[in-house]
Amino acid sequence: MTSSTLLTTPTPAVGDPAATGVGLPATGTQLALTGDLLALLRTTATEPRPDEQLEALTLAVAADLPVLLWGEPGIGKTAALTQLATSLDLPLTTVIASVHEPSDFSGLPIVGDDPAAQGVPMAPPQWAVELVRAGRGLLFLDELSTATPAVQAALLRVVLERKVGALQLPPQVRIVAAANPRASAADGWELSPPLANRFVHLYWVHDHEVVVRGLGGVWPRAELPRLVPDRLPEAVAHARRAVCGFLEARPTLVHRLPSTETRRGGAWPSPRSWEAALTLLAFGTAASVSREVLASLVRGAVGDGPGLELLAHLDRMDLPDPESLLAEPASAELPARGDLRQAALEAVVAAVGSRPSRRRWEAGWAVMVRALETGAPDLLVGPATALASLRREDWEVPEAVERLAGVIGLARRADRSVERVTAARTTRATGGRR
Repeated sequence: MTSSTLLTTPTPAVGDPAATGVGLPATGTQLALTGDLLALLRTTATEPRPDEQLEALTLAVAADLPVLLWGEPGIGKTAALTQLATSLDLPLTTVIASVHEPSDFSGLPIVGDDPAAQGVPMAPPQWAVELVRAGRGLLFLDELSTATPAVQAALLRVVLERKVGALQLPPQVRIVAAANPRASAADGWELSPPLANRFVHLYWVHDHEVVVRGLGGVWPRAELPRLVPDRLPEAVAHARRAVCGFLEARPTLVHRLPSTETRRGGAWPSPRSWEAALTLLAFGTAASVSREVLASLVRGAVGDGPGLELLAHLDRMDLPDPESLLAEPASAELPARGDLRQAALEAVVAAVGSRPSRRRWEAGWAVMVRALETGAPDLLVGPATALASLRREDWEVPEAVERLAGVIGLARRADRSVERVTAARTTRATGGRR
């Protein structure tokens, strides 16, 4: 068999449908059917479903803060942004940062009729002109970690001042970027510290249930936070009091540039990022978001360490005043969360110890009884023991102590039982050897 034979198209036999065209759909019909099938596959629905990372993203976008989504390739960052734009009814403009030149963001110089008198204006790119024409939109800067340092420098004014060349983007334009960690980015770069400090950094991970239900055709719906009008002034005051009070106590955290290049490309504290944290705290308070959502936003603005310290400061701010608890112990409102409740009880003991008197000591026991009536008794062991140690010889033991004695004794016996069981297991495991 020669090569010319191999290249010869075989002739259909007589009666073969291919010879007559009977029974075979036309090529155009087949393409139409493939289009119909693809349309069915791409048709999905949305539903209101709790999704903390989507809620955090939506709140940051509502607060008009630039957001940077970090995640491994294929995790769904682009799909989330597409769905977010659809839910918020914003035109989506996607710009792949790594395939653009710095002039695509800083503008191209265009020589006019009289450059000596009028100067040389910087003409903006088409995507920026279309955003201005629309008056609103979601600007998606994709593949940010593969953009060269020169392109990152050109993006500084776009992200912070919303200016592209001489063109000012409308106030209704929101900016979200996406990046892969350097280890998994194609020819990736670390983000420059000035650019990184302009973003709220959110780390995008997949949720098994969300992915499975989404592949089944139903994805979570992104919804703007529901702000309560009456709470807006209170939310702003709370956020300012929290951030200012925290930075007064921790002045070294006002500005702290990380020592390593990798950490400089993430969230770190500066006056600019603390302003973002204050804004997010005000929005989160006004919208009554969960602690988990608020934590991811605050940490995404100022970094993990400072963010966690601020959250701990917020917890202390939310603790009731111990003097108010001692003044009206019978109606004392104690925190529901266990660690905060115990901290409130310890604050009551500390308040009694700072100004000890029989009346205040008895009021402290009344607070302990109130805690026993409204919460778990095991939290009382430490504070009640400390309160008992404050007793003076001439102070009679109040009846409240009798109510607590059984609970505290039972808790102590339970602790000792656990210790004995643990010791016995250790002895059996070591064969009696110490």
